[in-house]
Amino acid sequence: MHSPHDPYVRVRDAREHNLRGVDVDIPRDTVAVFTGVSGSGKSSLAFGTVYAEAQRRYFESVAPYARRLIHQVGAPKVGEITGLPPAVSLQQRRTAPTSRSSVGTVTNLSNSLRMLFSRAGDYPPGAPRLDSDAFSPNTAAGACPECHGLGRVHRTTEELLVPDPSLSIRDGAIAAWPGAWQGKNLRDVLDALGYDVDRPWRELPAEQREWILFTDEQPVVTVHPVREAGRIQRPYQGTYTSARRYVLKTFSDTRSATLRAKAERFLTSEPCPVCGGGRLRPEALAVTVGGRTVAELAALPLTELAGALPTDGETARVLTADLTARIAPVVELGLGYLSLDRPTPTLSAGELQRLRLATQLRSGLFGVVYVLDEPSAGLHPADTEALLTVLERLKAAGNSVFVVEHHLAVMRGADWIVDVGPRAGEHGGRVLYSGPVDGLAGVAESATARHLFDRSPAPVRTPRTPRGSVTVGPVVRHNLRGVTARFPLGALTAVTGVSGSGKSTLIGEITEELPGVGRLVSVDQRPIGRTPRSNLATYTGLFDVVRKVFAATDEARERGYGVGRFSFNVSGGRCETCQGEGFVSVELLFLPSTYTPCPDCGGARYNPPTLEVAYRGRNIAEVLDLTVEGAAEFFADTPAVARSLDALLDVGLGYLRLGQPATELSGGEAQRIKLASELQRGRRGHTLYLLDEPTTGLHPADVEVLMRQLHGLVDAGHTVVVVEHDMTVVAGADHVVDLGPGGGEAGGRIVAEGSPAEVARADGSATARYLAEALHGGGRR
Repeated sequence: MHSPHDPYVRVRDAREHNLRGVDVDIPRDTVAVFTGVSGSGKSSLAFGTVYAEAQRRYFESVAPYARRLIHQVGAPKVGEITGLPPAVSLQQRRTAPTSRSSVGTVTNLSNSLRMLFSRAGDYPPGAPRLDSDAFSPNTAAGACPECHGLGRVHRTTEELLVPDPSLSIRDGAIAAWPGAWQGKNLRDVLDALGYDVDRPWRELPAEQREWILFTDEQPVVTVHPVREAGRIQRPYQGTYTSARRYVLKTFSDTRSATLRAKAERFLTSEPCPVCGGGRLRPEALAVTVGGRTVAELAALPLTELAGALPTDGETARVLTADLTARIAPVVELGLGYLSLDRPTPTLSAGELQRLRLATQLRSGLFGVVYVLDEPSAGLHPADTEALLTVLERLKAAGNSVFVVEHHLAVMRGADWIVDVGPRAGEHGGRVLYSGPVDGLAGVAESATARHLFDRSPAPVRTPRTPRGSVTVGPVVRHNLRGVTARFPLGALTAVTGVSGSGKSTLIGEITEELPGVGRLVSVDQRPIGRTPRSNLATYTGLFDVVRKVFAATDEARERGYGVGRFSFNVSGGRCETCQGEGFVSVELLFLPSTYTPCPDCGGARYNPPTLEVAYRGRNIAEVLDLTVEGAAEFFADTPAVARSLDALLDVGLGYLRLGQPATELSGGEAQRIKLASELQRGRRGHTLYLLDEPTTGLHPADVEVLMRQLHGLVDAGHTVVVVEHDMTVVAGADHVVDLGPGGGEAGGRIVAEGSPAEVARADGSATARYLAEALHGGGRR
């Protein structure tokens, strides 16, 4: 028995995912970093075990309803954990993006600003005081009635809806209409209403064209379909929906990104004519603070906002002091360029996590363990020092900080390090070392130690000679004001700069239309799917070949099982309880819903008869459970499968399971899966590859593997452009474009460009010092 004052969190026999009965002791009241190569098991230990157990104990302490759900959600696979305080998790997983969520709502700064306007604002003479809700575009009391608080209205025109007026309605003049049966139905309804669907659109009377496209009426009419040979088609009641109504409804209601994108092509977005984009009712926009409306203050960068707040009058002084104190940690974490009205979906995962971290600094919690997922993601080395200061402040306030991290500077700044490995998947899952950072130097099998204590200079590389270049600009967008950049062809270019300097905006302007680009492939970190139904095998197309292999077995042929039988997305072979997901969603009412293994198939996804069919002794569920590495051996003589698997091995993803749900993958893993899918295609002609921070979520050992692939692409005649903060990657580039000097309004221009050695010597560049350290040794990452 440990004493109640035992200063350690002690984990015994942790078996979550690939952990092999891990025992580890981590001191409380420290900054402890969990590290190891991608897939080694560090997240399984920090989040899947320590945080999951703290969450389970919290459930146990609340309502009986929640306790009942614990049995559905499941407890982590661990013998016991002692000395565990309550936990707060700050992960990089995104919630469903919504245009109403913003920097102000995430940080609660909007609440404080609204209170300032309600209590201390300058009101027009005779106007009544407004409640703080009246200054929120997300409440009925505050939202502008015309745009419902969104600040923009979506409209459409005849030119957008009917791009080719020489066509008749039957020939598809109304491009905005849906295809297949639904579009035919609308055409038949119009025909039944007496409109000429065979006459060219431009020859129809203007009032008919207006009604067909824009009416809000929804008449119901009996449709007598034209009979097709061999089909009996009975009359039915059809309802007419105008093209505008269909497009607006699809745009606002659909959950399909494809349908939404299609609808967006037929819409124009413009500031709301009533509120002018201010999102609020006129009476709220008539109130000012320091001569500005709440919408104008919310549009200022936080660094400017702090200086624009009033200090005269006791009420204003108190509320301003609170707001300024809340803004300070956000600015400290390098996010001062953001404005309160910046929508959450436009932020990177790293920015979002740091906003939540800044909010926690003000929460005043004491005695908790914060479990953080790569808080350095997306951070320039100059901002990492501020991050370490913030982590130290959380510790000084009486908390423990457990950080899953790959950034060497964060490891060096920690009090304690837990290194998991030695490699990924089934070759990992062991704690190689747990102790003060310096002690890791003596652990021979640690991939982390090799990089953490390596102070040697970067290998000397002669930059490749480009064969021409692509010119972008002048770009006027966000904080870029007339920037023109040149990207050499047949070379690897790194785009650098502090957070918010305009890097992603600049590379977003590279399109296939630019001279010299040819084929363009953009590889981002967006998830490859948002539910367990999407996985590694389905995304890469590998699963199609595997299903054909199973359908060709003697057993499947005897039973009459076709390829569809082995799909978990259609009824027939799948388990109908979970509809082939392998998981069921558990709604927790007061917490986000969570997934738990299906009680009938146990996560296998298929029904028992389907699982009776075997190929080389394994059923379809067992094949999906293989790692990429294991599957490469299993399918070594099936070329179509082997090609996909080799591409995944080449980008260092051998540890992932074929059926691993998309919901379990990190942004970096999703990006490398997309890269592998691209590599297996067999490249045709010159391709320009765009990658936005490809090393996010990667251990330095995995960065080496990834960079070998990217350099291989350039050696094969292609062009690679990466946005990057990892100075070892930048040091190995042929050309560097450095933006800055700061973020937001203080950035948006090119401060240096040239070879890594040239940029390392540039004056006025926040990157130069760190790049020089990487080139000459003594400060890798």
